[in-house]
Amino acid sequence: MQDINGISEKRKIGIMGGTFNPIHIGHLIIAEQAYEQYGLDKVLFLPANEPPHKRQESIESDQNRVEMVKLAIEANPHFELSLVEMERDSISYTVDTLKQLTREYPHTEFYFIVGGDSIASIEQWREPGTIMKLCHLLACVRNDMDDEKLTMQIAYLNDKYQANVHKLNIPMMDISSTSIRNRTKNHQSNRYMVPDKVLSFISNKQLYRK
Repeated sequence: MQDINGISEKRKIGIMGGTFNPIHIGHLIIAEQAYEQYGLDKVLFLPANEPPHKRQESIESDQNRVEMVKLAIEANPHFELSLVEMERDSISYTVDTLKQLTREYPHTEFYFIVGGDSIASIEQWREPGTIMKLCHLLACVRNDMDDEKLTMQIAYLNDKYQANVHKLNIPMMDISSTSIRNRTKNHQSNRYMVPDKVLSFISNKQLYRK
């Protein structure tokens, strides 16, 4: 991409990581809002291999989670699946992912999408300073969050680390992968909370029934 003076501009790529166990419309809405609000070129969906904070959680197989992500994003031309974390034979640390993506996508600004709770605890992550050097952070703002505390935390991180942490405003949603798994187990409908093709996949594979 070049501007009118022939100077190459950096691409802007969003990163939507997660276990996606399963992926649901909340993930898609957040990614679409990031794409729109920050003028991104595309958003990468990165299913996690072994998230460090969910080692004790029962997680569906890699193959099934990847297939559900494929089905969920296939109709959106600016959404793309990345297996950078899935193919890593180790725990998925954000800093390692960003280092690898920086090598694979030169001349790119990355916008890593995280929840407001992650912004509050990011200094406990591995190499937080490096993370904030390698990407912009987009903090999802929800109606049940204390906006003033989030604003103060963003200002603190930007000042301490010379970071680029921004707010990402999203519609109010009370949808989670945990609630979808529980509803599936209890034979309750997840229609409109999960893309139709993902819903059919879950039903055909009898996922989350136990």
